[in-house]
Amino acid sequence: MTDLKTYAARVEAALDRLLPETHAAFQAGQAPRLLSAAMRYSLLAGGKRLRPSMLLAAVDMLGGDADMAMAPACALEMIHTYSLIHDDLPGMDDDDLRRGRPTCHVAFGEGQAILAGDGLLTHAFEVMLRQALVRPAALNRQVAAMLEIARGAGVAGMVAGQCLDLQADRGEMAGEDLLQYIHRHKTGCLFVAAMAAAGRLCGADDADMAALTGYGRHFGLMFQAADDAMDVTLTAEQMGKHPGKDAADGKLTAVSVWGLRGARDAAARHGAAAIDAIARFGDRAAFFVELAGRHQAV
Repeated sequence: MTDLKTYAARVEAALDRLLPETHAAFQAGQAPRLLSAAMRYSLLAGGKRLRPSMLLAAVDMLGGDADMAMAPACALEMIHTYSLIHDDLPGMDDDDLRRGRPTCHVAFGEGQAILAGDGLLTHAFEVMLRQALVRPAALNRQVAAMLEIARGAGVAGMVAGQCLDLQADRGEMAGEDLLQYIHRHKTGCLFVAAMAAAGRLCGADDADMAALTGYGRHFGLMFQAADDAMDVTLTAEQMGKHPGKDAADGKLTAVSVWGLRGARDAAARHGAAAIDAIARFGDRAAFFVELAGRHQAV
């Protein structure tokens, strides 16, 4: 079984190739050096590379084309990184530490950070479309995977969750149902997209798609509940971002709604549900069973 560290290393190398450093200050056909630096600063800052690794592992589990899966996997990480850049902006969560280093807007200025996020989002689809055009035999499957990623990142997915998260921050909305919606969309939809895109690339049937997306949905809910719990128990060095900020800002979190024990219970419950969802694939799902088991314990 290929482990998370190995998948993450493959993704890291591919990201470096797909977003090469620009050396000239500006040149036709290239991103300006400043924009390239800001994009690479956040994209190559480390992180677990969970979402792209899950996509690659699901394609391996389904017996699909690993080479074809790398472009959408990297695109998914570009989209995730853009969302972090924008989420850290003063008009959003207003944070100055991400992945153990100053956030993009602290390092490059707010305007350049917005453009870096815009650039990563757009480049993600350029990367996927470029590959689809040179592999026309699998065009339909690649387009279907792109649709899953666009849907997961879009106005009924991650962006929807971010929208309501901001409303909750301003005291305009509250409650357990809202919390679940925010977690399922702001965090969960990219995990679902990773699994669903893998299924589409491999031509999965309806039953397999249900198992894949079920895993992604419960993994996302587990991940966010665990993250909310860790926000009040871990240090900045352990998290790579400021702990306790959610509580200080009065954010709607699993801990604020259910308490620390309740948040941990939710993480354990959704972790178990994720493992149940992927059980259809038997021993081939060992990566996903181990991954859920590791993240549900907080």
